[in-house]
Amino acid sequence: MKSVSRWSRPALWFCGLLTAATTALAAQPPLPGDSVLQLPGVFVDQASRRFTLATRRGQPQLISMFYANCQSVCPLLIETSTAVVNTLEPAQRSRLRVLLVSLDPARDTPAALAQVVRDHRLDTTRWTLARTEPAVVRRLAAVLDIRYRQLEGGEFNHTSVLILLDGQGRMLARTEQLGARPDPQFVAAIRGALQQGK
Repeated sequence: MKSVSRWSRPALWFCGLLTAATTALAAQPPLPGDSVLQLPGVFVDQASRRFTLATRRGQPQLISMFYANCQSVCPLLIETSTAVVNTLEPAQRSRLRVLLVSLDPARDTPAALAQVVRDHRLDTTRWTLARTEPAVVRRLAAVLDIRYRQLEGGEFNHTSVLILLDGQGRMLARTEQLGARPDPQFVAAIRGALQQGK
């Protein structure tokens, strides 16, 4: 029998890991037809970890789109998300995730995303900032009804919205109300989702 060279062992290890992850996902029931998490594509987070949206099923989460070089509305979007999370009781807070996906994958490298995490002191046990391919950005924006266009100089004009997904990726609520005083109806929807274990 032909022996495996030392150069092929890492590749075999990675294939085994991928097979195990695929098997674990296949063992779960299919996602609902209206789940955002069905969207195909590979995402890379601020720590260079690769994931798919389907791996984020199981807990309610806030989702939105932003870009790291934004100096106006995107920092406000992050501050609003933080304020929303901070209105929750600690036990509720621990069960809510936040995912912000970049509209600018050409410039928003994992290092750039990690800098945003540091600048805003985000808790990476709950917060994920991610980039993906431009085609996936367009599809996700369409699914979330986020309109955007790139301006001269590299800035983006875009919808600033927070969207609540249940644990299966279905959209439960959305708000465009930004600021230190979170939208009370949106917060109530989050509490309801967490209470029902969605």
